[in-house]
Amino acid sequence: MYTHSSSSSSLHFLVLVLISSLVSLAQPTLADPYERTPTAQPPSKVAAKVFPPQTYSCNDPTTNCFQRNIACPQECPMLKPSSARDKACFIDCNSVSCEAICKNRVPDCTGIGSACYDPRFVGGDGVMFYFHGKTNQTFSLVSDTKFQVNARFIGRRPQGRNRDNTWIQALGFMFNTQTFTLAAKKVAQWDDLVDQLVFTYNNEPLTIEEGHLSTWVASDGQLTVERTSTRNRVLVKLPGITEFYVNVVPVTKEDDRIHNYQIPSDDCFAHLEVQFKFLDLSESVEGVLGQTYRPDFINPVKRGVSMPVMGGEDKFKTSYLLSSDCRRCIFSSENSDDETNSLVLDPTMTVDCTSRTSNGYGVVCRR
Repeated sequence: MYTHSSSSSSLHFLVLVLISSLVSLAQPTLADPYERTPTAQPPSKVAAKVFPPQTYSCNDPTTNCFQRNIACPQECPMLKPSSARDKACFIDCNSVSCEAICKNRVPDCTGIGSACYDPRFVGGDGVMFYFHGKTNQTFSLVSDTKFQVNARFIGRRPQGRNRDNTWIQALGFMFNTQTFTLAAKKVAQWDDLVDQLVFTYNNEPLTIEEGHLSTWVASDGQLTVERTSTRNRVLVKLPGITEFYVNVVPVTKEDDRIHNYQIPSDDCFAHLEVQFKFLDLSESVEGVLGQTYRPDFINPVKRGVSMPVMGGEDKFKTSYLLSSDCRRCIFSSENSDDETNSLVLDPTMTVDCTSRTSNGYGVVCRR
């Protein structure tokens, strides 16, 4: 009896175990609520796979890099990055090295063709100089056969000084029979979240929607204005002639403290920082900045001083922002299409400026 009972119990146990196993197999498997899911790839890695570095082909036979494909580096893979904070890829088919470089899409105030601060210029010859002008007057920066750029100066004369401190408040651009202006508004207290640029085209107000890469193109395609940030920064292009970056900034309290500008509380003197790149200049180009690109120009400013000053207010003063009536102005809308001797901006006239002040943006780096 005892042996039979033990065998029966063992058999009963095995049957229960078998039934329990079958029931478990029939039920769905439940996920572990504490199991960690795989981490998603960072956006930068995904973007790198979807958007490889861009490549540009140099197809102009007059350039140094003709028939070369220049690739953007990994550090700045895009010509127009989606974020205004990211550096862009710059490709110059006339460069000596035929390599792309990375930099922000803003004026480089130490580079050739720049005009910033209490106006400090860097000429086409690579020489830095100041041109003070006068408050509430306009001067020709560039006057050539095909276009002209004027600047309106704002400023004030601090107590005890013998000259005005001035800044560029507006630019007036003339080409063919068209006109374009951009200006910084008068601002009491600066706010980075407010756009302080105003535009006109052919004397009519022009609205360019806020937003990085927001772009306006003239109906004839001769002029393009692109925002390089949500607000207060633009790139202006006249295809085949010139392009320039513009940034509007205030005179900061730190600037005021260092230079003793004696800025009043109701005006932060919002002004423009600008850097030009010229693509087609004549040998007779004039203007405060333009003259420094002439092959025969001998810069008269004193070297080795802290503030080398370029004179010529009487030569380059115009009667208003869109006027070409200065004594040295050569632009006229009637003859802007005439053929003239041009500066051929080819490798024989340029040097590699990347080791100096221009980061490759200037077209001429003579000394």
